[in-house]
Parts: sequence; C-alpha cells; structure tokens
Amino acid sequence: MSEAPETAGKTATDTPAAVVAGRRFHARTTYAVWEITLKCNLACQHCGSRAGEARVDELSTEEALDLVHQMAEVGIAEVTLIGGEAFLRPDWLRIAEEIVRCGMIVTMTTGGLGISRETARRMVDVGFRGVSVSVDGMEATHDALRGVKGSWQSCWRTLAHLREAGMTTLSVNTQVNRRSWPELDDLYARLREAGIHAWQVQFTVPMGNAADHADILLQPYDMLAVFEDLARLAWRCRADGIRLNPGNNVGYYGPYQQLLKAQGFDVPMYYTGCEAGTRTLGIEADGKIKGCPSLPSKPYTGANIRERSLAEIMAYTEPLQFNHVPRYTPESTAHLWGFCASCEFAALCRGGCTWTAHVFMGKRGNNPYCHHRAIELAKRGLRERLVRKMAAPGVPFDHGVFDLIEEPLDAPLPEGTPEWLGMDAKAGMVPLPILSGLPEET
Repeated sequence: MSEAPETAGKTATDTPAAVVAGRRFHARTTYAVWEITLKCNLACQHCGSRAGEARVDELSTEEALDLVHQMAEVGIAEVTLIGGEAFLRPDWLRIAEEIVRCGMIVTMTTGGLGISRETARRMVDVGFRGVSVSVDGMEATHDALRGVKGSWQSCWRTLAHLREAGMTTLSVNTQVNRRSWPELDDLYARLREAGIHAWQVQFTVPMGNAADHADILLQPYDMLAVFEDLARLAWRCRADGIRLNPGNNVGYYGPYQQLLKAQGFDVPMYYTGCEAGTRTLGIEADGKIKGCPSLPSKPYTGANIRERSLAEIMAYTEPLQFNHVPRYTPESTAHLWGFCASCEFAALCRGGCTWTAHVFMGKRGNNPYCHHRAIELAKRGLRERLVRKMAAPGVPFDHGVFDLIEEPLDAPLPEGTPEWLGMDAKAGMVPLPILSGLPEET
C-alpha cells in the first residue's frame, strides 16, 4: 500500500480532497456502491461475496454515518446500498436518511425477499430514488440459482409494493448464464408486465460461489449467440420504453455495440474501458475501499476507512490508481496481454472489465468475454474455451484459476460439456428478422 505524501508546507490545493477533485483526464468519481452488510437471506449460487452471515467487524452506525459525510465531501453524488441484503442491517434506513440529508441520491439493489408494503413506504418516505430487484430467469431457474424456494414470487411482490408506494425508478437486474440465458425472452415478457423502467443484464463470472459452479458460466464462444439475443431484446426494450443497461462486462465493439450502449441516448455511446476508481467506488461492510464493488478484495483494496480518510484512499493508494493514467497513451495499454494486447480497439477498451478478466485469468488485461474477440477468432475458424484448473479458496470475493484453450471452432467439446445454447436450443425465443434494421457500424 502506498503512503500519502507529507502534508507539511503544502497548500490547500495539495490536500487529498483537492487531488481527487482536480483530476482532469477522467470524470470525477461520483458513484459509490456500498455493501452495508454481508448478511443475506438468500444463498445464491453465483454470489461473488459468498454472502450469508454478517462480516465479523462491520462498521458501526457512528462509523457508517461518518463515512457518509466523507463521501459527500469528496463529491460522491449517488450511493447504491447493497448486501448481502441491505435491509437486514438494523440501521439501514438511518444510513439512507443521512445520505439524502447530505445531498446525495440513494438507491438500493435487493434480492427482493421480504420487502413488505410498510418497508416500501418507509423507503419512499426516507428518500430512496430507485430500487433494482434481482431476477435471474423464470421461477424454477431463479429459485434454484438463488437458493430459496419462493424467492422468484417474492421479487414480483416486492416490485408491486414499491410501485404502489410511489418509488421513482423500478429496475430489475439479471445474471446471464447458461441457466438464465434460455429464459431471457420469457423473463422480458414478465418484466414488461411488471412495469419496470430499466433492466440491467450482466454476465455471471467465477467469483465467490460462482467459482464453485463453473457449469453455469458462459463460454467465450457463447458470445456469438448471446449477443444476437441481447440485441433483439434491446430492440424490444426500445419499442416498449424500457432502458436496457448492459453491465460493464457485456461487450465489446461487436456489431451491436451502439445498439446496446446507446439505450436511452440520442448520441453515439461507446465503451471506453474500466472505470474502477475513476467514476466508481466500492465499499465493503467492514470499511475496505476499492475502485469497484465487484473487484476481488485482496489485490484491489486501497485501505480501510478506519485507517485513513476516504479522500486519502482515493487520492493516494495504489490499488485505486490503476485507471488514473492519460488515455490513448502507451501507459494506458501497458497492462494488456493475450488477444487484448493486439486488438484494434485496445486504446479505447483497455481490456474491458477488470473484474471479469481478473477472476478468469488471475490478472487484468485479457478479457475472454468479448463479442468482437469471438467474432474475429471465428473468422479464423477458432474458438476459446475456459477450463477450471484450480478451485477458489472459499472466502468472500475470491476466485479460482482457469486455463484458456484455443481450439478449432468445430472441434468436439469434452464429454459432459453443457450444450451450446444456440437458437435451436431455445425454442421459446423469437427469431431475429428485427435485426435487419440495425444501423451500420464502423
């Protein structure tokens, strides 16, 4: 961990807060995702933090409120509360209330199990501006992935309670993996009926519990088909007035880049690389600060809020600085390796999602979940396949080790490999003639 420089004799413009605010080649960090407790009432097979019991030394109410004040001081504009399950922490509404009092937007992501009408009303009264409920496929699939029978039905009740209470924005987030992918079409119909405003989709990656269930993970060659489905769903969302929000690990630079990234915007929108520590901040329940909430704890924690101020951590700790380099320079792509190092979009993409690359490959800079990459390899008659060679140790935000195998596109898959879920395997899916209207992309 790097230490803050000596402050003696320095002016006010040299303070940690000034360093954070004064950066010019990146947008200022304005969004924080805060795990306020690891306690959870679900047992998800894909949970990256292995949530269940509370962390041993979670922040006290006093410490949490002080952190709220520090976030306001460094310019955080929006805070999303997560868990575990955020509402299982007794003082969660007090924390949310303080976030609002300090002039920041507060939102929440929830598993949706147990939010009553009264809880929904209290959330609106406190000032929550939006809630995202996690729904992963249809009922049997969702309940199996989430580990609690009846949890799927509870999600719809939660959405109904929040809508009745007058919640400003209702969203759903969905993990896309080999179990949920075949059901996206049916799920979308259900989401539309529920009256949601936005739908975030994100690929499941092998962190935490998901590292123990490698059979649910998409393979890199699945990108060829899954993006066809996501593009078709994007058109349906656009027609129905629902914003589709692809997560940061859904990319990159394939033929549907503009369609997927520009949902809700009238100007071109393109992915410009990992934003950990530049736009986003991740906070763990015991006070550890990272540049992104999804990143593995050990290599990406700057410091604990109990040890140093938030401004110091953001300004000076090395694990939060790796994206603070001038764009479109050799320094900004020096970390790339493998396919990403030679990619024509390297200077823009910078290897895609750091989280995804690291938990598959053991370090950032080579991301196997890429549409453009799958297309380019297929043109050469090749595909990539991930094989787990070492299990995860079994702690929150951990990961195993995977080998990335390059092989002929038509090579037989190993016995027992889950079937490639192409269109023929998904009878419920609508065909893709709608994609004939896509704009040309360069």
